[in-house]
Amino acid sequence: MPKIVIDRLDDVTIVKAEDIRPAARALAEIAEAYGMRVAPAHDIADKRTPVDADGNILASEIFGWPDSEKVWWRIPRIALESPITSACRYETEPFWINGEGFHQRVPNPFLDAIDLNNFESRARTRAAIVVPVHMAFGKIGAVSYNPIDAECTDLSETFEKHGDELGIYARAFIASYTRIMGEMQSLPPGSRLSKREVECLRWAAIGKTDMEISMIMSRSRATVRFHIHNASTKLDAVNRSQTVFKAAQLGYLSVN
Repeated sequence: MPKIVIDRLDDVTIVKAEDIRPAARALAEIAEAYGMRVAPAHDIADKRTPVDADGNILASEIFGWPDSEKVWWRIPRIALESPITSACRYETEPFWINGEGFHQRVPNPFLDAIDLNNFESRARTRAAIVVPVHMAFGKIGAVSYNPIDAECTDLSETFEKHGDELGIYARAFIASYTRIMGEMQSLPPGSRLSKREVECLRWAAIGKTDMEISMIMSRSRATVRFHIHNASTKLDAVNRSQTVFKAAQLGYLSVN
């Protein structure tokens, strides 16, 4: 494996909002050196795409994507339809993908079940090197490096030589962007859970219903729902599953 040279890490790392645009430009330059164009996502569950301090879309302003109605960041269902975003939920290391399948250094059997039919239409590319960026509280970002040559479908050589390097730069950019833009907090305000809230969530985590938890804890069903709702509010979660997940991320629940 070629020796990795990381000499522009500071250039792609964002310390303050004013750094976003130059950091994006640095990432674009790194990718262009290998014939690639950057498609960034700070949260694959969010249809919004990264912007600079003034709200300008980086994909079109910096990374060179034409701003039209058919571009990937204007497709609300792409997070559900694209095999690229689906794969990022099951993989943490860089991989490359085309219509023939996923290509990684260490095989991941979970990716084999992902549907690749109509790949180009659903993924909005014929091939890409993809870097999943898993962050705190279950947030997943990603950077997709797409060949500038639209006819290129084989990225094996570029991935072998530069995949790890591109992965390091992508993670630095997305993680620092997310932190600076306030999309992720190290600890949500007022997130300390009570003993009862944790107890309810522990039973919920193994699939117990509110009624079953109420019988186990000798509390009313309304009380159980009250504790789970309070935990959800504290953790800024949108539903029961996300509440359990965030509680586990914060160390309140065992993930085993």
